Amino acid sequence: MFPRLIIFAFALLLIPHATIADEPTRGELIERLESLEKHLENQDFALDRLQKKIDDVLWFERVGDIAEIDKVYIPTVPNPRGEETYGIANDRHPIKVWVYTFVPRDLDKDKKHPMLIFPHGGVHGDFNTYYTHVVRDLVEQGYVVVAPEYRGSTGYGRSIYEAIDYGGLEVDDVLAARNWAADVYDFVDDDKVGILGWSHGGLIALMSVFDHPDSYEVAYAGVPVSDLVARMGYTTQDYRDLYSVEYHIGETAYENTDEYKMRSPAWNAHKLQTPLLIHTTTNDRDVNVLEVEHLIKSLKAEGKDFEYEIYEDFPGGHTMNRVDTELARESRAEVYEFLGKYLGR
Repeated sequence: MFPRLIIFAFALLLIPHATIADEPTRGELIERLESLEKHLENQDFALDRLQKKIDDVLWFERVGDIAEIDKVYIPTVPNPRGEETYGIANDRHPIKVWVYTFVPRDLDKDKKHPMLIFPHGGVHGDFNTYYTHVVRDLVEQGYVVVAPEYRGSTGYGRSIYEAIDYGGLEVDDVLAARNWAADVYDFVDDDKVGILGWSHGGLIALMSVFDHPDSYEVAYAGVPVSDLVARMGYTTQDYRDLYSVEYHIGETAYENTDEYKMRSPAWNAHKLQTPLLIHTTTNDRDVNVLEVEHLIKSLKAEGKDFEYEIYEDFPGGHTMNRVDTELARESRAEVYEFLGKYLGR
């Protein structure tokens, strides 16, 4: 925000001094300022696109030695906030999203192999080379890895960014990526598909197995966002605004508690049918442990069979077992062992 204010102030200095006769009205000044603000926002989206393209190249440098990498464009369900265009109703025009695929170079494509769906974290996040070491681990174990850039992701312009549907249709985007890969790749075993994710990606992993239990054999959720109602109570106003903004939920948790509960794993625990492992830590400054504790208690109350571990002050906090430490590697090994038990790896 600070650099944008500097640009804004500099732009004002460039406006020539007007004479009293042609001095703009207050309304005209407001209109000009709003136009400038929108221009700056568009520049932000353009920079996001550039950063995404640069990071895409890095994937080939960091994982290309062991994986065949591709990025494909697939259709998914329409944006309910879209408008009819050229007489074509919105429900006839699906959103399209990008999907990363990582196929082990040494994979025997005459045989069937397990696949892992890997949704990224973050409100308006994206799948980037931050996840390099995890992708390498999974590829080296013989998994086909599919990472969807579901609606709301950053790096694809305003229309995808503002199509965000946290805990809602983004889950359908992830399912569309899963089904596309299972259909296109003859070497993928459609009966051995798992899903894993951290933070928001962990929420998507949970909601995916809750809503589509027949599509996933196993799930891992690391430090998952679990209770949006509680989350709105301890996060900042800027964070809460990401949800209540008009192009998203459009209401606060106070105004529509049920909507936030519907998008929260802790309030959907009764749906679990899939083998599940959950990790969290007591020093998480992003997803407070109280959210995940609520999820765990809800699953227990429903009599569900699952595994979990609450770490005490895991080094790295929210990044937990995604960092490169001995403890993180040991924790990830537990994750891989759990996934492999159900996917044959």
